[in-house]
Amino acid sequence: MSAPSARGLRRRTPTQIGMETGINAASGTGIETGLGAEFSPALLAWFDAHGRKDLPWQRDTTPYRVWVSEIMLQQTQVATVIPYYQRFMEYFGDVAALAAAPLDEVLHLWSGLGYYARARNLHRAAGIVRDEHGGVFPTDIDALCALPGIGRSTAGAILALAHGQRQPILDGNVKRVLARYHAVDGWPGLPVVEKHLWTLAERHTPRARVAAYTQAIMDLGATLCTRGAPACARCPLAAGCRARRQGNPTAYPAARPRKEKPQRASILLLLENEAGEVLLERRPPSGIWGGLWSLPEAPPEARGDADIRRWCADTLRCRVDALTELPGLRHVFSHFTLMIRPLRARVRRQDAAVMEGAGYVWYNGRSHARGLAAPIRRLLASLEDGTGER
Repeated sequence: MSAPSARGLRRRTPTQIGMETGINAASGTGIETGLGAEFSPALLAWFDAHGRKDLPWQRDTTPYRVWVSEIMLQQTQVATVIPYYQRFMEYFGDVAALAAAPLDEVLHLWSGLGYYARARNLHRAAGIVRDEHGGVFPTDIDALCALPGIGRSTAGAILALAHGQRQPILDGNVKRVLARYHAVDGWPGLPVVEKHLWTLAERHTPRARVAAYTQAIMDLGATLCTRGAPACARCPLAAGCRARRQGNPTAYPAARPRKEKPQRASILLLLENEAGEVLLERRPPSGIWGGLWSLPEAPPEARGDADIRRWCADTLRCRVDALTELPGLRHVFSHFTLMIRPLRARVRRQDAAVMEGAGYVWYNGRSHARGLAAPIRRLLASLEDGTGER
């Protein structure tokens, strides 16, 4: 289940990108021509009347609180994020607390939220802020973007929302609003289209009330200018929206070119000792479920019970009783679908002690908090509620 390695790409700073697109992102001196002059005033007026102003991260606003919320909100809806954010803040109320925490605790609180690289980057970045910036978040966009997991849009949101800096943002909601308002052709993932959208984002960002505008344009995309059913009749930008005038707002932005999502298969083993504890192993730090605790994964070449029992003896140094197949699980990732075949077996008592060591733990649900991926939690829960009975 390891993720394919990414090709190394030269990382450009927001200042360099701004120079390439004619935008001075560092100084905030934008190009304000007559383009959509009514855009930001109409959006701000709508936000004053209808915008969301009582989200947890909007109270006692600090760069740290904004940063955590922005990372959690990447590819995740507000309603899902709120309980995770509130629990996270209870444990890690500031960057020093997060930096000092074991990664296991961070991943445990993140369990179920998905895209676990976000949590690992969050923890790494907190340590850098503590060690290299004296515990204070940088206010320079390039320095902020140098932190793990922070891209140009996230950095812009932190600086705009926490400091009122004039920085454009371009998350998924903003891309949709701008693509429809200007009828921008093409999939936003294409560099030429993204470059054009950044130029538009810069031009529309006002010089006053930047924090309110930033929240407003995100709110508009999340609540009215939605992907499948935009509420054009209630949109404050309807009068100038080219996609609406064309009568086809959902045609923008163009969808990602369709590509068949591959399937992968995995055999996961629920191995129990006499006390009813289940053996867990820690995943490698990168790749799928990186750094989380998972069930031992049998090799794909193991064709039958005899192969798997032999692998347990050779690799885990344990002998297991007969294997029982549990109902399979299908788990969808962004780039492939994982078909999980869970097998359950009892470990013979005389061999159980051999496995306890680095990278392995016996887990009973009441043990020290462990970061578990959602499918692993479901499999473990099936043992507790009886659905995984032999």
